[in-house]
Amino acid sequence: MGRIGISCLFPASWHFSISPVGCPRILNTNLRQIIVISVLAAAASLLYFSVVIIRNKYGRLSRDKKFQRYLARVTDIEATDTNNPNVNYGVVVDCGSSGSRIFVYCWPRHNGNPHDLLDIRQMRDKNRKPVVMKIKPGISEFATSPEKVSDYISPLLNFAAEHVPRTKHKETPLYILCTAGMRILPESQQKAILEDLLTDIPVHFDFLFSDSHAEVISGKQEGVYAWIGINFVLGRFEHIEDDEEAVVEVNIPGSESREAILRKRTAGILDMGGVSTQIAYEVPKTEEVAKNLLAEFNLGCDVHQTEHVYRVYVATFLGFGGNAARQRYEDRIFANTVQKNRLLGKQTGLAPDTPYLDPCLPLDIKDEIQQNGQTMYLRGTGDFDLCRETIQPFMNKTNETQTSLNGVYQPPIHFQNSEFYGFSEFYYCTEDVLRMGGDYNAATFTKAAKDYCATKWSILRERFDRGLYASHADLHRLKVPLSVPCLLKSCPDLRVRYQCFKSAWMFEVFHRGFSFPVNYKNLKTALQVYDKEVQWTLGAILYRTRFLPLRDIQQETFRASHAHWRGFSFVYNHYLFSGCFLVVLLSILLYLLRLRRIHRRTLRGASTTTLWLEEGLPSQKMAA
Repeated sequence: MGRIGISCLFPASWHFSISPVGCPRILNTNLRQIIVISVLAAAASLLYFSVVIIRNKYGRLSRDKKFQRYLARVTDIEATDTNNPNVNYGVVVDCGSSGSRIFVYCWPRHNGNPHDLLDIRQMRDKNRKPVVMKIKPGISEFATSPEKVSDYISPLLNFAAEHVPRTKHKETPLYILCTAGMRILPESQQKAILEDLLTDIPVHFDFLFSDSHAEVISGKQEGVYAWIGINFVLGRFEHIEDDEEAVVEVNIPGSESREAILRKRTAGILDMGGVSTQIAYEVPKTEEVAKNLLAEFNLGCDVHQTEHVYRVYVATFLGFGGNAARQRYEDRIFANTVQKNRLLGKQTGLAPDTPYLDPCLPLDIKDEIQQNGQTMYLRGTGDFDLCRETIQPFMNKTNETQTSLNGVYQPPIHFQNSEFYGFSEFYYCTEDVLRMGGDYNAATFTKAAKDYCATKWSILRERFDRGLYASHADLHRLKVPLSVPCLLKSCPDLRVRYQCFKSAWMFEVFHRGFSFPVNYKNLKTALQVYDKEVQWTLGAILYRTRFLPLRDIQQETFRASHAHWRGFSFVYNHYLFSGCFLVVLLSILLYLLRLRRIHRRTLRGASTTTLWLEEGLPSQKMAA
């Protein structure tokens, strides 16, 4: 029977003989040779496993972690694990005009990637409720007694201290940010209030609290923080992971020599409160905007990295909130009617039987305006189109192009490639009574508003009493005192009463003031996003803690630089490992090749000696 001999750069004695009958057998081998061959085979298998299989596995895990992080942001309803030492905390106090609210946020350890932002979310207590607390009145009420401010705010800080683990207090930043109510105070009173906070709080609390952590923020800052908050929750600051995601090409300011980058398209915001209205959206570098209307900032932790540099247009319009607009409207009605009565000798509005016919009130509703001791009587006619026409002059639009409310410049919006979210009155006007919050459609909204205005007040009141409208429809946005002579609890129909006016006002501000086309389809009116109420405080802490990841990044870099000392860390350095493995394998092969040459020389020497002995000649060694 024949045999097949195989020899692969091994010494002559290392060969295999495969017989066609039976199993392979090894000839002329010893245990050491078998072990060496087994080690080489195992090493080759290990190389394949580490480079291919583990790399794919960790690649999938990396993608899964990104999805899980996104999913956690969407369904973040679990109680915060306060026993986890890798969880960090931050506290923000929103000192508004009607009261102050405290928000406690938390985030896990940064992943060490300088291109990623902190994964900040709202802290939840053991009952899975957001850690939030509100007190009244507003902090501006202490303008004449600033020494009482610390006592006023202490309940909020005690509340936060109870929820944040005590071991974390000294590394938990505290920010006290004051808004509208404080802005109207004289600078001396603002300074006195802030000074009392900066002096007393560090004495009683261990939070990380410095001079820059307490301030009165501008309307522009508040708008930027709101814009950051909504886009962070929407995941617009994350890397592009899906080809179907909307992207934009951005030229970063200050990087003219670099190519434009692709990143997720950000969303704009519209926010109509009781007093003011605000708009904010990203604008390209090529668009020139006045500095007072523009905010340029870097959300990244590395100022040299520009992928998180954003350029946002922000404009705030005082007097254009829903309640303030109604007040201005009533003031105009009163003044104009009094003047006409004087010139024409009429008595319009001076008696209940000769009321002023108001197109912006529901049909047949009766209302009153009181000014300077005088009373003017109104009766609604419920004419939505006439109401819109009546309030158009209040937009203060000019004939210049690219202007919005009050003639303020507004950069062009690419309506076909944009997305906006409307908050506060934009949501309440569409949802509380009309029950159509969410995706905004101008035609549908206009029809619903017309029908509502033209419905008799007795029917509307009956619907309200039956609970057909939102439970808080009567309580929202009553900060600006209206001329209706009643207390809050005795006037449960204020939202229903002024829904007609506010619907027309919202429509005109959106389409005429901000020049959005009637067929615009990318506005979503919302109270919550992903079941979470989005506050500007989220954007504030995200921006103010943007440099915190540097510590984790430095630690991660240190660990990476010493990764070869850790078991199985070659997964993260597979290229280096592969190179080292190949060098070792080549060294082994060269060593074996050298052994083979030595073995051959020995065999040739033995053959020569044998030949000399057979011929009867002395060998060279014997001759010597």
